[in-house]
Amino acid sequence: MNNFKLDKLENCTLISVLKEKLDTHLAPSLKSELVLTVGNGERNIILDLSNCRYCDSSGLSAVLVANRLCKNSEGTFVLTGLQTAVQRLISISQLDTVLNISKSVDDGEEIIKNNL
Repeated sequence: MNNFKLDKLENCTLISVLKEKLDTHLAPSLKSELVLTVGNGERNIILDLSNCRYCDSSGLSAVLVANRLCKNSEGTFVLTGLQTAVQRLISISQLDTVLNISKSVDDGEEIIKNNL
């Protein structure tokens, strides 16, 4: 089974994590996917974590890599679909002050459109 689903949207690429846990097993392949996506010229990424009920520090690291890659290419990174436990981890880490977080993919697309 695939761990991610990629969809090309109008102004960005949507990467959906299909597993319940974004942890040490999944984070390295997510980082690789992100590097490939940006390497292929995509500057704007929405990362959908609506299937993830758990995220650890390596998962957070992958999220920060995505944010940095988009910033470095003068694009926008948006995180969406946060479950309660993942939302709590992001708040505790104070990443909610650094990251663009949206309630839905549509809202994420709107954030990107406003930053174009």
